[in-house]
Amino acid sequence: MNLTPDLAFASRAAVVLAAVLAVLATVALDRLAGANRGSPVRHRLVLGVPWGTLTVAALVLAVYLFVQGGWDHWYDPVVIPFRAWSYLAPLGVAVSGFAHAGPGHLLGNLLGTLAVAPLVEYAVGHFPRRRGSSSFGSLRDTPYVRAFLLFPAATVAVGLVSGAFALGPVIGFSGVVFAFVGAALVYRPLGTVVALSASGLLSTTYRALSSPVVEASGRSAYITPWWADIAIQGHALGLLVGALAAAWLAAARGDDLPRPRRLALGALLVGVEQSLWAVYWYRGGETYVLFRGIGLAAVALAAVLVAALAVDRDAPAADSVREALRNLTPRRGSVAVLLVVLAALSGPAVAVNLVAVGDEPLPGDPVEVREYSVTYAENVENGMVSVIDVEAFGESTSVTTSGVVVRNPDRSVWTTAVSKGRLAFAGRQRVVLGGVGWRETVTVNRRGWTAVGGDGAAYRVTLRHGNETTLAFLSNASTAEPRIEGRNVSVVPTESGFELLVERGNSTVRAPVPGENETVEADGLTFVRDGRAVFALAGEVTGNVSAGNATAPTRVRVATREQYGGRNG
Repeated sequence: MNLTPDLAFASRAAVVLAAVLAVLATVALDRLAGANRGSPVRHRLVLGVPWGTLTVAALVLAVYLFVQGGWDHWYDPVVIPFRAWSYLAPLGVAVSGFAHAGPGHLLGNLLGTLAVAPLVEYAVGHFPRRRGSSSFGSLRDTPYVRAFLLFPAATVAVGLVSGAFALGPVIGFSGVVFAFVGAALVYRPLGTVVALSASGLLSTTYRALSSPVVEASGRSAYITPWWADIAIQGHALGLLVGALAAAWLAAARGDDLPRPRRLALGALLVGVEQSLWAVYWYRGGETYVLFRGIGLAAVALAAVLVAALAVDRDAPAADSVREALRNLTPRRGSVAVLLVVLAALSGPAVAVNLVAVGDEPLPGDPVEVREYSVTYAENVENGMVSVIDVEAFGESTSVTTSGVVVRNPDRSVWTTAVSKGRLAFAGRQRVVLGGVGWRETVTVNRRGWTAVGGDGAAYRVTLRHGNETTLAFLSNASTAEPRIEGRNVSVVPTESGFELLVERGNSTVRAPVPGENETVEADGLTFVRDGRAVFALAGEVTGNVSAGNATAPTRVRVATREQYGGRNG
């Protein structure tokens, strides 16, 4: 009897019931403790609800569902055209700050927004706080305008900034989420730490409801360094924008800020917990370099700078830069340094985003899908990293890449959509191309054989679009280490499949790789296929090949068909 469906339903019900009981019990205990029943949240937010946060979350979800096609393809949205490739492709720059690479990426940022953005919205408030002002006294002071228009508009502006000044073809709302984190840190440093923990609670609750019972076992996986998937520059950029904006707001309104030690502790905890120390460099191929020590030192220094924002806030405003430098305070010095860091983070992105992708032809026989070109290549110069040549500290932007390359000069797109290693592991990958309102898919297949003792696999890569299949790449031959009666045996990829190459002196003989339980002969050797393996037989062959019991005086395994992700190739 299968109890899994009943157990899943019972688990979901238990999660919901436990959440309701926990909330009711907490409220009851709070009242028994004699806590103030008046809600300060209602004095700052309309009906005590962060409407601006909910509006922003709905906007981000709408981009995923309707612009990227997530409504029909939840797990496989259109991603490539909505990255921030270049200022010459403004659609990608404008949308990148709100688009996402997949459902996990989307939900992570939405949960982070729901956890942290209400702190910022509470600090800003829906009701005016200026002396002499009143709600509905002007359009700007109208609570509903502030909740449903001004707060979302400011968020959209930060999203556009994150797309315009992030380094590389980034995608995701995380730049804005980190701006929320930076602003919340200035007003509620330890509350921000708690809110980020609440984001983890929301994520776990979502998983408990969507997958309450999980059966798992050991499996093979292709894993890249987790920190190599972090847009660290974009996160730092968002954090600084949020912190500086909150510092300006606090100074303009005369808001009280926490003590510097609280700010420093909160900034340090957030920086470490959110992996802002993960400073890395792409070295080419599938190799990355992590500068953990430098990153942690930078986080510690940034925490001190954030703490200085709460010092000397009552100092008179300076009328000029010269006067500000003459009467330098810790706060002014911190703001100046943070602005310099912000410029240093943004400057390289401006230079990179002003460069167009070259129109040099891609190697091989690319598949053309509207304005996109797709091919497979190895050891070619990375068209995105190498647009500007820079060398420093032993690293360089002139690097090579191998894998499925997608190029679109009209959108300034040049990317390795699938790396060589990932395709070698999976055997088959899909590349989704498209734009607003359309999508096409190119399926990439790798099939190969590994010669016993050889220095690599012999493989061929094909691209399939619609009903057409194109041969994109043929690797070098793979030679087996054993010599059989003075003969070398190699597996050679060809346009139609694979061949066995038998070499002896200056003599070479070719034969196709035999099918299952079949034999072929070449230069006095008999080759037998047994499952995924090919054996070479020398001498008189006896037994039944189709029954799998063919024998000979010499029987040597020479090649094995590749397996992909635990599957036969």
